[in-house]
Amino acid sequence: MSENGQTSGATDAKSDGVTLDPDACYRALVAHDARFDGAFFVGVKTTGVYCRPVCRARTPRRDRCEFFARAALAERAGFRACFRCRPERAPGHASVDAVSRLVAVAARRIDEGALNEGGVEDLAAALGASARHLRRAMQDELGVGPIELALSRRIGLARELLMGTSLPIAEVAFASGFASVRRFNDAYRARQRMTPSEVRRPGAPAGAGRDALRVVLDARPPFDASLAFAFLRARAVAGAECFAGETYLRAASMDGRTGVIAVTPAEGRDAVVVEVSSSLAPSLMSIVARVRRLFDSDADPRVIGAHLARDPLLRARVRSRPGLRVMGAFEPFEWAVRAVLGQQVSVRAAMTIAGRLVAKLGAPVKRAERASAPTLAWPDAARLAEASEDAIASVGLTRARARAVRELARAVAGGALVLDRGADPTATREALLALPGIGPWTAEYVEMRALGWPDAFPAGDLGLRKALGGISTAECEARAERWRPWRAYAAAHLWMGLSEETG
Repeated sequence: MSENGQTSGATDAKSDGVTLDPDACYRALVAHDARFDGAFFVGVKTTGVYCRPVCRARTPRRDRCEFFARAALAERAGFRACFRCRPERAPGHASVDAVSRLVAVAARRIDEGALNEGGVEDLAAALGASARHLRRAMQDELGVGPIELALSRRIGLARELLMGTSLPIAEVAFASGFASVRRFNDAYRARQRMTPSEVRRPGAPAGAGRDALRVVLDARPPFDASLAFAFLRARAVAGAECFAGETYLRAASMDGRTGVIAVTPAEGRDAVVVEVSSSLAPSLMSIVARVRRLFDSDADPRVIGAHLARDPLLRARVRSRPGLRVMGAFEPFEWAVRAVLGQQVSVRAAMTIAGRLVAKLGAPVKRAERASAPTLAWPDAARLAEASEDAIASVGLTRARARAVRELARAVAGGALVLDRGADPTATREALLALPGIGPWTAEYVEMRALGWPDAFPAGDLGLRKALGGISTAECEARAERWRPWRAYAAAHLWMGLSEETG
């Protein structure tokens, strides 16, 4: 099977394991170098505004600049976000070894809204740490604590909704994760030095209305949207996903609420436009984080490509597709099941079986305004864990494979297996291999797509072995050593040359 901390203008600061050199930051700012977008922010002392390094406003003099590793640090220093470059849209940090695993996972969960309903104590407990230790670790490594990071994320999302939709202020507040309009107004005024109503521009943008939440998500350039959406189109599961022109539509069931998510490539920029049914508003932070994960938006293709292009075998491939991403999973469990369904069959066959599974066990979703919108959400782990082997096998699976799907679902539903983007890949791999019907290929593929692990590499994949000259699995594994820690991206480039892929 194959798959076709704050820093002043004169002081360095350390955050995410990277020391900011103010002079280097200023050179990047003058050049508007997109490679540094999201890596630092600049506060302009004369205006009180902070910007991304790609901002096209007039470049301030060096002595008027302060550089910050994170938007939250700029806000703490009293700067408000720029209306022109929209710092809330900047790509996130993508370094694999930037921070400790605890801090990385905590930050991801905060991005997904973990502190909107729960507290720091709840988050810390879920991560096996004390609240005190988590606060100290985040402060030491990121320069901000969990509450401050969460507030910065909420404010950023609120700015996007205020400037990109006609939603009433109250709905913006709740969709951004605030518990009350009063708290929203107070926090926004404190951070941005203006009220939410002062930010809103008269008139609603085209296509945005009261019934949809619209967010623009920038990707770190270069971003090849055509490849990304072609990947989704080839793997759209009937009933749960579809395309309407260039727009990818997905049914979703989240926290007891259902609706439809629509994603369209942004015109003339490295970004996607996301529209979410108003019924899913309380889950918007999570949806935004998941869409970024789906499109691998925060990866730095220039850094990855420069490393892979050192190998003559990959050099031409990287140059021809510099914006290729390793597409991730909106829902990790779903892609773990997809990996099992895709064992030893083509993409088309696997999608047919997946469509039957959704039709039989999917969760009904409220139809959106779009007539063509899908109406069934992919069955979650609890739903599949309760299903009988007969019911799962009836979609066209062997008894052994149906058992593998159900045992996978039981492991996830019971907490024995955690499919989280910040999970330890080695521990996850071992847990996957302990399940019936899951071998090395499936485990590596789950690491790649569901966990977003950039060094995952299914060396036993027939397509990869074929692309490398028909070599053995052991030879394929040895050949890939030079591509670490980006072996997943090497695999994606090799697969692109095949006529048929497995998803």
